[in-house]
Amino acid sequence: MAPPRPPDPAAALLQEAVALHRAGELAAAAARYRRLLAREPRHADALNLLGLVFRQQGDLPQALRLIRRAVAVAPDAPVFLAALGGTLAEAGQLPEAVRTLRAALARRPEDAVSLRNLGQALCALGQPGAALAPLRQAVALAPFAAEAWLALAHAAREAERLDEAAAAAGRALEQPGLAAELAAQARFLLAALGQGPAPERAPAAYVRELFDQYAPRFEQELAGRLGYRTPGLLAELLRQYGVPAEGRLAVLDLGCGTGLSGRALRPFAGRLEGLDLSPRMLAEARRVGCYDALHEADLLDFLPRHPEAWDLLAAADVLNYLGDLAPALGGMAAALRPGGLAAFSVERGVADGYALGPGLRFRHDPALLRSLAARQGFHLVAEAEVVLRREHDAPVPGQLMLLRKDRATGA
Repeated sequence: MAPPRPPDPAAALLQEAVALHRAGELAAAAARYRRLLAREPRHADALNLLGLVFRQQGDLPQALRLIRRAVAVAPDAPVFLAALGGTLAEAGQLPEAVRTLRAALARRPEDAVSLRNLGQALCALGQPGAALAPLRQAVALAPFAAEAWLALAHAAREAERLDEAAAAAGRALEQPGLAAELAAQARFLLAALGQGPAPERAPAAYVRELFDQYAPRFEQELAGRLGYRTPGLLAELLRQYGVPAEGRLAVLDLGCGTGLSGRALRPFAGRLEGLDLSPRMLAEARRVGCYDALHEADLLDFLPRHPEAWDLLAAADVLNYLGDLAPALGGMAAALRPGGLAAFSVERGVADGYALGPGLRFRHDPALLRSLAARQGFHLVAEAEVVLRREHDAPVPGQLMLLRKDRATGA
């Protein structure tokens, strides 16, 4: 009888690392993947899995570098192509993501996750019609995956197949053990399709995920294809009112995103801070370097905790994700010093209240906002009807508002 083979130390180390990875102990898993790679630098599984750890930690450049090395070692392995395609999509490198995911699916056609990733990448490229086929395959292969049903619902809505969108969102809601965040997103989508009551705000987790995914291509998409102009329009409104661009004010940029608004507001600010729900948006803003401080938080939670801290609050296309604006205006009033200014935009298009539009953003009645603002101790300084951007080749009508906090009441 042949003697038993000695245990393979590399296989044992990989098994230990994978167990830690699955348990969510990312730092410990990464340390073991690195130990394995120190022994075997071309170990494709370790390269790929360490890349996925970096992806989970939000370091997409490092993730891509490692997963590309795994693909270079085993260029026909569908698991590595799928990981690369999904990471490329998350990094906003959409055309290459689509090519890579199609290559993975040519080798493993029944990979439901890659089908979903392909559909979402095509939708992000502005091709929702092309996204429907892979997303329909994904839900057929994984009928209990709520994420796939939601992806199909979003693509169908973008493709103006509203019945299919509502049916897919409904199927997501039917899945057993559905996470609360996914359930809230499905209900929100159904409300936008007229299939349920509109909530008071977009789910915070949905907004965070939306802008996390959008961050790598945010500025190119908005300023280029959509003709986005709101930050510059708000800055011009401030100048017209006579706010001196002399670098003296304490300014908070609400929903700062990648820093588009910050660059427009910087001339007014002695100290400029940014606030956003999305960590990836904040990472992009940090690279821009125009902010003195950045905060990851929900504005409704953050503002009341910082009384009379700022001279100017600005919110460019942020309040569109809130329906009832009374809490936001109250938070602004609390966070402004007496005599401070709030400058913001909303989408117009409704009378007597607010409504959730098909673009998954709220539209507001300016007359109601004037009334809400007065009740919070604001005076209307200026307002203007503008075009905020274009969507589906049509202008999005908006309203700019500039409010001053009452000095006398200290509201």
